[in-house]
Amino acid sequence: MDFLTSSIVVASIACICILILTSNSQTRKSSKLPPGPYGLPIIGNILQLGPKPHRSLAKLSHKYGPVMSLKLGSITTVVFSSAETAKLVLQKHDSSFSNRTIPSAAKAIRHNEFSVGWLPVGNQWRKMRKILKEQMLSDPRLDASEGLRREKLQKLHDYVAERCDRGTAVDVGDAAFTTSLNLMSASLFSLEFARYESDSLQEMKEVMWGIIKSVGSPNLADYFPVLEPADPQGILKAAEFSFGKLVAKLDEIIDEKLKSRGEKSDLVEVLLDIHQRDDAQLSRDDIIHLLLDLFIAGTDTTSGTVNWAMTELIRNPQKMTKLRHEIMSFISERNLQATPPGPFLLPHKTSSDVEINGYIVPENAQVLINVWAIGRDSGIWKNPDEFMPERFLNENGGVDFKGRDFELIPFGAGRRICPGLPLADRMVHQILMTFVGDYEWKLENMNPEKMDMDENFGVTLQKAVPLKAIPTKL
Repeated sequence: MDFLTSSIVVASIACICILILTSNSQTRKSSKLPPGPYGLPIIGNILQLGPKPHRSLAKLSHKYGPVMSLKLGSITTVVFSSAETAKLVLQKHDSSFSNRTIPSAAKAIRHNEFSVGWLPVGNQWRKMRKILKEQMLSDPRLDASEGLRREKLQKLHDYVAERCDRGTAVDVGDAAFTTSLNLMSASLFSLEFARYESDSLQEMKEVMWGIIKSVGSPNLADYFPVLEPADPQGILKAAEFSFGKLVAKLDEIIDEKLKSRGEKSDLVEVLLDIHQRDDAQLSRDDIIHLLLDLFIAGTDTTSGTVNWAMTELIRNPQKMTKLRHEIMSFISERNLQATPPGPFLLPHKTSSDVEINGYIVPENAQVLINVWAIGRDSGIWKNPDEFMPERFLNENGGVDFKGRDFELIPFGAGRRICPGLPLADRMVHQILMTFVGDYEWKLENMNPEKMDMDENFGVTLQKAVPLKAIPTKL
């Protein structure tokens, strides 16, 4: 943050100090709230978040417990950091925790008013979920577009083969992003959005990461809602720019589709059919924001997951060998469930006071579920910081990642579980199998144990240093 911006922020906070200090709307009921760290006047615990809140909050939970309260500016926040407490939130008290705290950046281009991810539970939300489930992401619909996805996977295979022949490194994150982007665009539009190493690829990466970073970045306008119109850090402005570029692309595609309607070979044709029959049932804005949800959630998370999985497999060659043998033996894709989730589920919000473990989570509190911490809970997992894909497998069928076993909830659980799970599940496994099926991988002039494993924080965790590795034919 530069000096001018810092001055604006300080001045803005100074102007609202009296308002915050005299307000009773967010009074802390210390005797009933879950325990938590002491906060500074006005700003509360903001400074304790640090650049990697998932790590700092996990560390604080070791002291204050799996249900912990903080004051982030004027916002009461309760953090859940265990599988048991996550189950209470997402299953037992699901109805009371099903609404969302909306980040300022998610309000760019009014996205929160249409997005399945941010809409409050109600008729519009139920309608959009039903359309997604029945018309776009059902098994028959996904099966129908499987051929298109196989074409894009073949292009990934050809790209890796070409790099193998030349003996040059693959930027695994870029390749995974290109493939997931084109898998998504093929399923939705029967189109290819970008070529490997092209300018269009870099542009789309910048747009996607711009959205992910804006929504996930610590924002004073979220901690002090009265600052939202001022947008002191320019985060909403940045989100408007990134959202706008993606919307322009989607608008162009929809216009072309409407001009030349062909056979119903892709998912967007289904939406346009509904729209043309009844605009009140599904407006153009509904379609645009539904597609935004799918692209934002599907592309970045899929490529990021594959990137981290490949990083760990290269650092653990014996695991790579075992995985390759499983693929060659036609073992079920279920055995590949060993990929890390994002740091937090999207924030929930309580619709009423809820008692959890003897504490009160107050109405309108922001609720964060630290899935990063749950995935590293030594009470659940043996050697939790080690890469051990086999930990998810046992004679009883293993750990389910689709919302039934709360030790592993990368897609969430309950009524707010990610509706794109069926497509993401296929894409992650298919891309990863393409990478490891025919190739060994080695780093350029580096011992795998010395790889930089640092991450950039956002709605998802991205590798801070790109993974570049040379494929060699088996």
